[in-house]
Amino acid sequence: MNKKVLQTLEFYKIIETLAQCATSDAGRGFCEKVKPLKDFSQIEKNIKETGDGLTRIFKYGEISFAGITEMVPYAKRLEIGSSLNAGELLLVAQLLAVTKRAQGYGSTDARGNEIFDSLTGYFDELSPVDSLYKEITRCVLSEDEIADDASVALHGIRRAKHRANEKIRTELNAMLSKPSVRDCLQDAVVTTRGGRYCLPVRAEYKSVINGMVHDQSSSGQTLFIEPMAVVALNNEVRELELQEKEEIAKILKDLSLQVEEHIEELKQNYYLLSKLDFVFAKAVLAKKMEGSAPKIKEGGAVILKSARHPLLDANKVVPISVTLGEEFHSLIITGPNTGGKTVALKTVGLLSLMALSGLYIPAKDGSEIPLFTEIYGDIGDEQSIEQSLSTFSSHMTNIVHILDGLKKKNGYSLVLFDELCSGTDPNEGAALATSILEEVHNFGALCMATTHYAELKLYALSTKDVENASCEFDVETLSPTYRLLIGVPGKSNAFAISKKLGLSDDVLQDAKERMDETDKSFDHLFVDLEQKRVSMEKEAEDIARQRKEAEELKHLLSQKMDKLELQKEKILREANEKASNILQDAKNNADAAIRNINKYGDMNPDMSKLEQERAKLGKKLKNTQSKSVQPVNKPNHKAPAAKDLHIGDGVKVVSMNLTGTVHTLPNAKGDLEVQMGIMHTKVNISDLILLEETNPYAKPTKKQRKAGIAKGAGAFNKSATISAEIQLLGMTVDEAIVTLDKYLDDAYISHLGQVRVVHGKGTGALRSAVHDFLRRNKIVASYRLGEYGEGDAGVTIVTFKE
Repeated sequence: MNKKVLQTLEFYKIIETLAQCATSDAGRGFCEKVKPLKDFSQIEKNIKETGDGLTRIFKYGEISFAGITEMVPYAKRLEIGSSLNAGELLLVAQLLAVTKRAQGYGSTDARGNEIFDSLTGYFDELSPVDSLYKEITRCVLSEDEIADDASVALHGIRRAKHRANEKIRTELNAMLSKPSVRDCLQDAVVTTRGGRYCLPVRAEYKSVINGMVHDQSSSGQTLFIEPMAVVALNNEVRELELQEKEEIAKILKDLSLQVEEHIEELKQNYYLLSKLDFVFAKAVLAKKMEGSAPKIKEGGAVILKSARHPLLDANKVVPISVTLGEEFHSLIITGPNTGGKTVALKTVGLLSLMALSGLYIPAKDGSEIPLFTEIYGDIGDEQSIEQSLSTFSSHMTNIVHILDGLKKKNGYSLVLFDELCSGTDPNEGAALATSILEEVHNFGALCMATTHYAELKLYALSTKDVENASCEFDVETLSPTYRLLIGVPGKSNAFAISKKLGLSDDVLQDAKERMDETDKSFDHLFVDLEQKRVSMEKEAEDIARQRKEAEELKHLLSQKMDKLELQKEKILREANEKASNILQDAKNNADAAIRNINKYGDMNPDMSKLEQERAKLGKKLKNTQSKSVQPVNKPNHKAPAAKDLHIGDGVKVVSMNLTGTVHTLPNAKGDLEVQMGIMHTKVNISDLILLEETNPYAKPTKKQRKAGIAKGAGAFNKSATISAEIQLLGMTVDEAIVTLDKYLDDAYISHLGQVRVVHGKGTGALRSAVHDFLRRNKIVASYRLGEYGEGDAGVTIVTFKE
């Protein structure tokens, strides 16, 4: 691939972004070498590895390869017998630590199952060399410290050295405790000079302290003297230090030999980790760009679905969809300046380069890129109307180079022209541009070109295998939408923009009259095409919306059918259980009758007793039949008038056998919304019964009080009007418990077997308080949360004791 197009399409910025995703210098080195490939199998392999890396990141999180170090320089030093220092050995241990961590990341998933993908081979070839890692970390504590137990000899030397140092400090402290010595010192401290313990003695008292002078202060007033009493001990310490140094050298040499034994494994680990870092850097880039795997094919069309330019803000860039190479091989893009023509051009070119480099592209799944042998581009960023001849010459030189390249190469190429043949006489430029496009088309290359020439729009309309396109522009807001419209030629919109900016109608009318009839008819054609396009898009949007609504209704209907099926199964199951119980009772009665007949069969039967047994059996059968055959109550109620309903009125929904309150007034069709506990549903007024009293604990109206007195009030009136449901929504815990306590007593007295307590879901505090109260209540046999259709966790069903 020619380097000029890589620079023109800003491919190197993608590489810089990719390198920032790597976690090691070696991985960044791999990233910086990425370039478009021509080997089909290698490109597919690279894309597959990127995809597998992205899958692992989504499943197990990102992995870092920071801390790996190149082993080749160490190998060369070890070959000539040199030893590694402590810091270098620690870098070897760090490489092994990263290897161990990477091997664990790539071995099994969260369930312990082995992972098999295109990266498994890299992970399997890693060699952590645990024994070497443990030996290095045991012996080397830091770059400047070797562990005492690195060897037995080192341990002994350091113990002897410690004892000698203790003796020296003891001797010197004894001297400091003597007044005669302390008076001779500049400071009563013990210091060191040249690794030997000394005392800071005043210069005038140097003859008092018997010893060796090692140093003096800058003023000459203090001499650092090693007392003769510790000279022998200091000598012993120096000898031990030399032995320690020799022993450390032996330890480092031994560790270096162990490293040399495994140097090939270490070099392989470094390469594999670098390669994996590169693969996961591509995966991280794909994740950041929300990219997808492009399908690479030999020949064919460029198919980009909702493609975004990777260097623009993902939250602002407008995606484009392009198909080039199926119905047409050349695409002519026209439209006003700053409308997005050049961005569309660069998007196609840059995403093609990324795909051929084994990278994911910022586009939707299903995008396809042919295996181009070459991509050419003549794209200038300067879009001034004042272009000099030198600019035209520069572009023409580049175009000549492109045409020469197409002649020499026997492959599949993509050619991108930005403002083709601009900067010269419009008539000559349009003619040149048309001939160049025809030449490129004859070479069999795919081509995209941007232009303002109307002649090229006509060329696209009249030439097979060539298509118009435009970048949409909103005349009302004087701003581009950046949408790429295939099959629609663009307009400069000069008149509309000028009028919007305040240019007088006289000037605009004069300008229009100066246009020839061909230009006018051509302009009217574009306007007509644009209006038809907008109309078709609106119709498509309406169809899509209606289709979505239909899908939602279908889904809702499916849910209702599933619910009905469950209810049907429940009813059948309960019916079967009741039938089974009835049959069992009948069998038990029959068995009892047979036993009695057998009992009286061999003797003179007492006819009165037999008659009593017969009557008793008949009574049981009659009771059993009354239980098995329940009368069906036909819906027979008078629906309230719309004027009689008010928000907050209590109603009963007949079809659901639930009570609730009116939430909205009926519309023209009689539909309104009713709140039933935590359920909020739309019903028709014909399905409602208006209740006289919605809450037995609400303050009664004057009419209700009179009705209560007329009926005798008291417990009889309450038992007749008590509801099987109580609403606690909106109450505090204390208010709710007091209300619930009184309600349960009244419901129990009224012989209700089961009631429904609506407390809502919320934070769960009210529900917990209600359950605690029910657990301690003596009249409650059991309670449970509501099931699906009963209110779920917002309702508690309470059953009383018999």
